[in-house]
Parts: sequence; C-alpha cells; structure tokens
Amino acid sequence: MKFREDISRVEVNNAIDGWLNDDITEVENEQWKRCFKEVPARLSKSEKQEWLKGLKDVSYASDAFLPFRDNIDRAAQSGVKYVVQTGNSLRDEQVTQAANEYGMIMAHSGIRVFHH
Repeated sequence: MKFREDISRVEVNNAIDGWLNDDITEVENEQWKRCFKEVPARLSKSEKQEWLKGLKDVSYASDAFLPFRDNIDRAAQSGVKYVVQTGNSLRDEQVTQAANEYGMIMAHSGIRVFHH
C-alpha cells in the first residue's frame, strides 16, 4: 500500500482495517481514501476468506487481559495458535476453555501494560 507520508502509524493501522472492513459508511470510505497516494483495490470477500485459510501458527499477544471467549473465536479465524495475555479476567476460565477447544497454547504473563 502506498500511504501518504504525512499520516501517523495509527492512521496507517486504521487504513489497513478499513481496507479489510466490508461494512464502512460512505463517509468512512472517503476518509479512508485520503490515507493513500494511490488507493488500493479492495479484496473481495472470497479473496479475504482464501487468504485467511492460509494463516497458520500465528501468535497473538495482548497487553491487557482477554475478557471474552469471542476474542479467541475470532483469533481462531485468523490462524492463531499461540496466545499470550495478562490473565486475571473474570472470565479467564471461559477464555482458556475456548483456547483449549481450538488447540491453542495460551500463556498468562501476569504483566498488565494497558490501564484504563
């Protein structure tokens, strides 16, 4: 992707998310286009699904805890095999069970960097 030089790293990350997101509004789409020197062609849904199928043994790290099982369900769709998170969520048992169901290896670091 050919991003404009004057955008921040956060804007680059958001632009990549926007490129992958299928349900953005027209206003969001116009803002998204402004991030590029050359606007990239969007992938079709089937192209995205095909690419995701090829992801294997991906690592997923969080500087906070993973509060819900759907974090793991979604990670599984992206080929995640290894998870590290701080732990100590009220739902740690549910999140760990979900990881076990997908055959993921999860470690709790016990170090929380992200604070509210």
